[in-house]
Amino acid sequence: MDEREAIARLQRGDISGLEALVRAYYVRAVRAAYLVAHDRDLAEDIVQSAFLRAYERIDQFDARRPFGPWFLRSVVNDAVKAASRQTRRISLERMTGDEASALLERLADPHAGPDTDAEQAETREAVRAALLALSPIQRALIVQRYYLGLSEAEMANSMDCPPGTIKSRLHAARERLRGILAPLHPLTTRSEADK
Repeated sequence: MDEREAIARLQRGDISGLEALVRAYYVRAVRAAYLVAHDRDLAEDIVQSAFLRAYERIDQFDARRPFGPWFLRSVVNDAVKAASRQTRRISLERMTGDEASALLERLADPHAGPDTDAEQAETREAVRAALLALSPIQRALIVQRYYLGLSEAEMANSMDCPPGTIKSRLHAARERLRGILAPLHPLTTRSEADK
């Protein structure tokens, strides 16, 4: 069943359409929520709640538009709220061995050698730490743009603000990330990186 048919079924009150949408978006949504909230259980709860809310509010959805951006916006917004409320941070060291292994396995390149694996692990950890240094809103912007692949126009539409505001906030988040990650490449200046 394709996305349009799944949505049409939901809008007719047939819950069977939800299964196709869950299959299509669950993993991506959980990863996005995790990147913002940095808590696996919380990310899964956020996504499950977002699917229930999508089911309850499917009549408000314009079926001529893609479901993904509408749904993922809800997930990211909920993750921002949860991360803002959260007073603690979970590091890989505090994860159980199985959780950390599962996360690292999903992030690893299966074709890389030991040197590449070690370098990628260091880079992943640096990026993860840099994302944690950002505010929840900045993390959400970075996740929406670079992980979910939303355009600035889609982000502006979903956040009900002007495109210029998104562009400015995204620029500030990138600059902050650049500053945090600069020690990884101390010989690369900004002008060299922009070439």
